[in-house]
Amino acid sequence: MESIVLLNNAANSVIVLDFETTGLSPNQGDRAIEIGAIKLVNGEVVDRFQQLMNPGFRVSSFIEGYTGITNNMLATAQSCDVVMNQFADFIQGSNLVAHNASFDQRFLDAELENIGRSYDGEFACSLLVSRRLSQEVASHKLGDLVRYHGIENDGVFHRALADAEVTAALWMVQLGILKLDYGIDKPDFSLMKKIGKTPKSSVAKMLTKIHPPV
Repeated sequence: MESIVLLNNAANSVIVLDFETTGLSPNQGDRAIEIGAIKLVNGEVVDRFQQLMNPGFRVSSFIEGYTGITNNMLATAQSCDVVMNQFADFIQGSNLVAHNASFDQRFLDAELENIGRSYDGEFACSLLVSRRLSQEVASHKLGDLVRYHGIENDGVFHRALADAEVTAALWMVQLGILKLDYGIDKPDFSLMKKIGKTPKSSVAKMLTKIHPPV
């Protein structure tokens, strides 16, 4: 009998992940070459996951330059199938967050489909949430948001764990905005997903209804 994994639906208890890949689309044969993830429980980092993975072919010089991940580095890495099987275990029982989540979800779904694995959580997108909670910001690219919010970082971008680290910090900033601006102290994950899908002009009204001003 299979055990039932109960999801923690608190928005501050999630796994924040980021992929580096050989290109933009698994449908065009692109594969993951690195996965990085941060596990948050009650807003605190309790675990990390980071692995390079060999896609089975050489990556382009553009990807080497963009990510800093070289073919020499990938030559000694475990295969995508081995790493993604480990990662599938890591994410069970957690909801998932990524910046521009549709990209990461496509690769997660494709890589797990290749090995017959799945996951039980849902995705939320910190980029979509940012566009609604921080509408004054000119750019919602991850690096620009890190600078705008003064998020501590080591200056490394386009490496999976570094990007997951700052995305996790951004996610906590967004939860802080909900508390400060709307009095919503402990949002659940479904609210964050709803925020990401709500028209920008309607977000404030929707959130004020949840927690009317005193």
